[in-house]
Amino acid sequence: MGPIELVRWQWDGYERFHRSRSNLWLHIFAVPLFLSGNVGLVGALVRLAPIPAISSLACMVVSVALQGRGHRSEESPPIPFTSPFQAVGRIFLEQWINFPRFVLTGGWLRALRSESR
Repeated sequence: MGPIELVRWQWDGYERFHRSRSNLWLHIFAVPLFLSGNVGLVGALVRLAPIPAISSLACMVVSVALQGRGHRSEESPPIPFTSPFQAVGRIFLEQWINFPRFVLTGGWLRALRSESR
């Protein structure tokens, strides 16, 4: 599955896997942590700065760990990864495309306000 198909596949079930209030709140803070860590890592690698690179990588790891913990509170657990390559692709596409899209289209707020929880 290529990146475009992976984004589409992930987006199709996105709301089903993001309903828990605790997971929604975790994501709203953890995704920007991942993004800033990702940008910081690229910048640190360009400058050949090992300490900032390690710090940035740590931000990304903490973010993914927090989000994984948040997904444990979901009624529908995430679909397991099928390979390391797919895991990396899904994580990066969720952070950079699907979660921001979820927020910007109002899905995050609708899910937070939903009375079905």
